[in-house]
Amino acid sequence: MNDQRGGFPVTGSVARRSLRPQDARRHHRALVLSLLQRSPGSSRAQLARSTGLSQVAISGVVAELITEGIVAEQGVRPSKRPGAPARALHLISAARTVAAVAISSADEIEGTLFDLTGTQLFHTTVSRAGAVGPDALALLEGVIETVLQQAEAPVLGIGVSATGIIDAEGVVRSSSHLAWSDLPLRAHLEQRMRLPVAVVGGVTAIGIAEVSEGDTSHDLLMVRIGNGVGAATIVNGSVVHGLHGAAGEFGHVVVDPSSDRLCQCGRRGCLEATLATPQLRDRLARASASEHDTVLAEAGRMLGIALAPAVAVLGLTDIAVTGPRDLIEGPLLAACRDQLSESLLDVVAARLRVRIAEGDESARLRGVFAIVLSNELGIA
Repeated sequence: MNDQRGGFPVTGSVARRSLRPQDARRHHRALVLSLLQRSPGSSRAQLARSTGLSQVAISGVVAELITEGIVAEQGVRPSKRPGAPARALHLISAARTVAAVAISSADEIEGTLFDLTGTQLFHTTVSRAGAVGPDALALLEGVIETVLQQAEAPVLGIGVSATGIIDAEGVVRSSSHLAWSDLPLRAHLEQRMRLPVAVVGGVTAIGIAEVSEGDTSHDLLMVRIGNGVGAATIVNGSVVHGLHGAAGEFGHVVVDPSSDRLCQCGRRGCLEATLATPQLRDRLARASASEHDTVLAEAGRMLGIALAPAVAVLGLTDIAVTGPRDLIEGPLLAACRDQLSESLLDVVAARLRVRIAEGDESARLRGVFAIVLSNELGIA
């Protein structure tokens, strides 16, 4: 079902209902806050023109936000028109905070406290030291509590990036890395922390950071190459989770039925057996220097074979790849582009961009920060 709490909803069936007054009010607040984030110093008149809302509606929303301490009048806007100058409106960055936590595949749990503009106020990293099951959950809770203790302003919510298959309700359906199965992580943390919580997979968090901060549209296919291979799809600003949260688990798609490479899933010819970082580095180590480009190009070609159907079905125009840059950049990405061009209609391939993701290692944290900001304030 569709998560109604934010600007990064999940696709799925949506119950039909009439628009309620509180829905319109929330939408108006979101419009104003999003505009003030992008265009600080806007006046009420400018907000009305940009949103299409009436001056009365804008004045009501702004008054409400000023009373809550989220927006303030700071200075005036220069104007050539007669009369009193318009008051400039600004988001108060320190008015609220967001706790963001990421469980990485590198055996670490990171926690960060952000203000409303995404400025980092506090950061901590804790080694998981191989902890799984209830022990890993206890460590996660401890990191969240440490971050929350640093907050000097009200906390909007908590964003968590975890590993594994996670559905739209924040249930970790399966995480071999953490030995979690059908863990209702969002509900558990909301009850424990008494705050709104958003839980997504790591690749999804990276993809949302790319959309919210990078030079991209609201349609994106984010591919993560690491110990495994995964993807996240964002269409019209909505994250596609699939019924059981397994959308993007394409590492075990068989791309080469004739291959003798055994995958950890027990089958042969899976994309992960060719493209995952450990397997790819192992083949490079066994190959001569003159063969390196060929090995990387083969991996890129297999990635292109796996991605082509998704691009064709969804009409995607932007693919971003993240992972070890020394492996991705060069022959691998070039071969992926070539394979996609060969596999797709010219009209589709001509509009397709295949590139290295812009984000850095903090992308998971910034992604869940963006989700909480969207869920709680409507800022997308």
